[in-house]
Amino acid sequence: MSALAPVVQAFFTDRLVRERHASAQTIAAYRDAWRLLLGFAAKRVGTTPSALDLDDLGCR
Repeated sequence: MSALAPVVQAFFTDRLVRERHASAQTIAAYRDAWRLLLGFAAKRVGTTPSALDLDDLGCR
């Protein structure tokens, strides 16, 4: 598992659900946006979305 997966998981479970009490529609919108971003980044890097790391997104 890449370092990106726990960050995304924490965003959805901790931030959106627990802290923000986001609705199901809001969570679905964020999910869809992340799916598009990760697909785009994976194509640019030349890997699969599940293999992306934080460095691939310029987060370090």
